[in-house]
Amino acid sequence: MDTWLIVVLVVVAVVLIALLALALAKRSRITRSRKREQARGHLQEAQIRGARAEKEQALAEEQAAAARRELAEAQERAALAEKEARERSARADEDRSAAEQLRARAQKAAPDLVHGNGTTDTTGRHSVQGDVPPDQTQVISTDPNQGGATRR
Repeated sequence: MDTWLIVVLVVVAVVLIALLALALAKRSRITRSRKREQARGHLQEAQIRGARAEKEQALAEEQAAAARRELAEAQERAALAEKEARERSARADEDRSAAEQLRARAQKAAPDLVHGNGTTDTTGRHSVQGDVPPDQTQVISTDPNQGGATRR
């Protein structure tokens, strides 16, 4: 009976060891399965974040392109305004030069019409220099029959 007892104990021990091995294997499979699910979740999250990052990058590039385009347009407008200002300045210089030439001709032709400050008296008399602001008009009567001269 001792041998039977030893055989039974060995069989029970082998069965227990087999059950323990099966339980550990099942636990290992469950752990591995849980880790795979976590890995899938991480991959999905990575795909979502990657797509979001690409979208944000594209929006940032569009925004930067729009800013560069607006800057270029502003620089173009500024260059055109500067060109226009230079042209106006050149025209003003030409007009000033022409006016100076005409004053010189007038001085040469009739020196008594041109005053020392560069103003002319078209009536044959000296101009009245009053305290009239430049935005107001003063009528100077030179001849009652002609209605007078307008002076600003």
